[in-house]
Amino acid sequence: MTVIAHISDIHIGGSEASVERARGVMRHLATLRLDAVVVTGDIADHALVEEYEIAADLLRAEVPLIVCPGNHDAVPPFEKLIGPANQVLRLDEVTIALADSSVPGEPHGHLADETLVWLDGVLAERPEVPAFVGMHHQPIDLGIPYVDRIRLTAPERLEAVVRRHPHVAGVFAGHAHTAVSSTFAGVPLVIAPGVISTCLTHVETDGFPLDYDLPPAFALHFFDGERLLTHFRPVILK
Repeated sequence: MTVIAHISDIHIGGSEASVERARGVMRHLATLRLDAVVVTGDIADHALVEEYEIAADLLRAEVPLIVCPGNHDAVPPFEKLIGPANQVLRLDEVTIALADSSVPGEPHGHLADETLVWLDGVLAERPEVPAFVGMHHQPIDLGIPYVDRIRLTAPERLEAVVRRHPHVAGVFAGHAHTAVSSTFAGVPLVIAPGVISTCLTHVETDGFPLDYDLPPAFALHFFDGERLLTHFRPVILK
């Protein structure tokens, strides 16, 4: 059984409590028996060097941890202080590939041609090993108008890659600050809740209605080689 903690949207610098919320989640994850930690973007809120310096210190684990940028991130400082924008983790029982879906200066997501070529190559390396694909932006509409307007564009390009590799067992994303499970390209799609805040509504509003007082939360994935089982869990900060 492979156990993966999946967090997203820590937004260091996005609120007075952003650092403590991220620290509390990482402290909680350290108490769990995990095989990996996956972080699907929006690491810094303003893409400032000092925010990435804090994040680099916080995003440490006793197990392998991989992370991709989100729309609030900027790739140059991200890559300098966090790591490559496209990352892959090869465990004995599973491959996890996180792709950069950020578009400089824009809130929506897009997977560049070179990113899709990279992803296709990674997935072709070990076709006998189940794989998960992740990025920040969700590839489907969620019924949350603000988020849906800035989701991944041209998701059919990603779908073509996923369907070309039948060993892909699921897709991970963030961006929405709410827990969601669905399907995409014939496999499970799981969107992790937000660490910094929680989205509370699916109706049209003047903005993105976020609650900063609810506890941070994360997705906990259990994979037995065939079936993906996901629990969504809050972290009560002390």
